[in-house]
Amino acid sequence: MESSLFRLIKPAPLTEPVSSRIGCIYMYRAMWLMGWLPPKDGLIRYLYNCWTFVTFGFGTVYLSAGFAMSYVLEFNNFTPDEFLTSLQVALNVFGTAVKATILYRNLWRLTKTEDIMDGLDKRARSDSDRHKMHIIVARSNLVFLIFTIVYCVYVGSTFLSYVFSGRPPWSVYNPFLDWHKSTRNLWIQAIFEYIIMSFAVMTDQLADTYLLVFLIIIRGHFDVLKDHVRNLRMDPDMSEQDNYEEIVNCIKDHKKIKECCNMLRPVISGTIFVQFGLIGSVLGLTLINVFFFSNLWRGLASFMFVVAVLMETFPFCYTCNWLLDDCDDLSNALFQSKWIDAELRYKSTLTHFMHQAQQPILFMAGGIIPITMNSNISVAKFAFSIITIVREMNLAEQFK
Repeated sequence: MESSLFRLIKPAPLTEPVSSRIGCIYMYRAMWLMGWLPPKDGLIRYLYNCWTFVTFGFGTVYLSAGFAMSYVLEFNNFTPDEFLTSLQVALNVFGTAVKATILYRNLWRLTKTEDIMDGLDKRARSDSDRHKMHIIVARSNLVFLIFTIVYCVYVGSTFLSYVFSGRPPWSVYNPFLDWHKSTRNLWIQAIFEYIIMSFAVMTDQLADTYLLVFLIIIRGHFDVLKDHVRNLRMDPDMSEQDNYEEIVNCIKDHKKIKECCNMLRPVISGTIFVQFGLIGSVLGLTLINVFFFSNLWRGLASFMFVVAVLMETFPFCYTCNWLLDDCDDLSNALFQSKWIDAELRYKSTLTHFMHQAQQPILFMAGGIIPITMNSNISVAKFAFSIITIVREMNLAEQFK
């Protein structure tokens, strides 16, 4: 059972066919678990839609309203660290609701992208090409598994650190239960919060990892394309017609890679724009909680939250930078290929290809912010501005 569950995080042997779709299996399993992939017809579709309503209703709508009601009706009952723990998560939950809605409405784009990748898979013919794709497919599944572990550790550590100190982990408003009355009520409230927060965290994970999973696979196809470009006109047994057809196929592969990126561009633009807007304030509140108010165990839980928040943007922005480098590498590989003694038709086609390859594949958040490491660092710096203000104005001491 264990080997079957985790075998997809290891590269498959070359004797086993592997497609790009396999790199998305863990992600789609999580989507199915959250009620995002309903059956096409039958009674089970309606039952499944009820489950979709539960996960969305409790994980986004109720949780967002519960946090807001807690601040309105029970604000005086919060200690500083409890309020900050609640507020940092509440901001992220509001953002998760928007990101999940954008992704859910654009799931068809993921399907269309996979269809385009099917054509690219057919071009991975040699053992070297297939070895690269096997590694990329395993890596994308491993990345999703790592995200799952980190997010689950955060939820579990926050739950345990607060419930054993006699408080609900996130203090979500519950009109049907007063946890102050008994330990039994406290545990019921804590477990209820754990369940609905697990819905929210899994939803957030899907909104954060789909882009990274697909971009890892796209970069794998880009790597295969660069190898094909380096091998242009290197086989003495190929005729000029064969060489011309090969460079035309490379152009088609490059066009398909750009189609994949263009298909994902609208959904990436929306989800990353939301996250860029939240990361600075969420990180600032969390770090203030860690530095000024938390004890050891609550501090460790908040630290896991910092790691989870950083993982929402940093890996994808880092991969986007690598994709820009891939475009430069492809252009250089074309220029350095063996084209000097080629026929005129081949040279003119190569010139056209080089012009296309020199156009960087750049994603924009909200159509205005380049998704790069520089942008990620810039928005994250706001967290340190918040800490500086709190320290200079001595606000932490006033709230203790």
